[in-house]
Amino acid sequence: MATNDPGRGGLGTVRNAVQLLELLAEGPAYHQLTDLAERSSMSIPTVHRLLRSLVLADLAVQDPATSRYGLGPELSRLSHHYLARLPLLGALSPYLSQVRDQVGATVHVEVLVRGEVVYVDRVDSVASSPFRESHRVLPALTTAGGRLLAARGDEEAWGLACARGGDADDASRRAWATADWLAHRPADLTLPAEVAVPVLDAAGAAVGALAAELPGTDPATPEGEARAAEVAAYLERAARAAGRTLGHG
Repeated sequence: MATNDPGRGGLGTVRNAVQLLELLAEGPAYHQLTDLAERSSMSIPTVHRLLRSLVLADLAVQDPATSRYGLGPELSRLSHHYLARLPLLGALSPYLSQVRDQVGATVHVEVLVRGEVVYVDRVDSVASSPFRESHRVLPALTTAGGRLLAARGDEEAWGLACARGGDADDASRRAWATADWLAHRPADLTLPAEVAVPVLDAAGAAVGALAAELPGTDPATPEGEARAAEVAAYLERAARAAGRTLGHG
C-alpha cells in the first residue's frame, strides 16, 4: 500500500469513500479509475477496493461499456429520505406558492452544503421556461442565497465556500453576514439574477435561504435594485413566519 494511503479500517475508510463520492460528483458523469486515484492521491488498488464496496451498496455504479464509475441510485433514495425529514422544508412549504404568486417569479429554497448551495425545493412561476433545472447545485459565493449562508457560517463553512470559487473578502463577508437580503446577477448569463433572504431558526441561526428569480433584471441598476427590494419584502415575511416554527421541540 502506498505510504499516503490511510488505514483500511474505521474513520479513514469512511473518509476515503466520501472523498471518492465527492470526486464522482464533479465534472463528467463517469470517471476512470486511474483518474480517481490520481486526484485522490490514493493508490489504484485502494481506490478499486473502495469503488467495489460503493458499487455493491449502489452508492456508485460502473458503466459496463467503459468500466468508468459514476454516482449510484442509492444516493437519490437517501437524499429524498433526508429532505422528507428536513424541518426547513416543512416550515416553508405552506408559503412557497403564495410567495410565488405575490412576486410573479420562481421561488427556491436553498441550503449550504460543503461550500455549495443546493436548491432543495422550488415552485415555478407561470411564465417559467419549460426547460427546468430542478436539481441545481452551485458554488455558494456565486449566488445571493449562498453568500448569505456562507457569511453567517463558521470559519470552516466560509473556507469551503471560498474554496469553491467566487469573489469574496473579509469586508464582503461582514456585509453579507448582517444583510437582511441580497441580490446577485451570476456571471453565467443563462441563469437569472436572484434575490434571497436568510431563514433563521428560533436561536437566530441561518438554516437556509428563501430566494426568488429575477429574470430580465439587473440588480445593479436603480430599477433592478427597486425590484429586488420589492421581492425581498415578500420573501422576508415568509421567512420570518417559517422561522418561528423552527427550533422548537
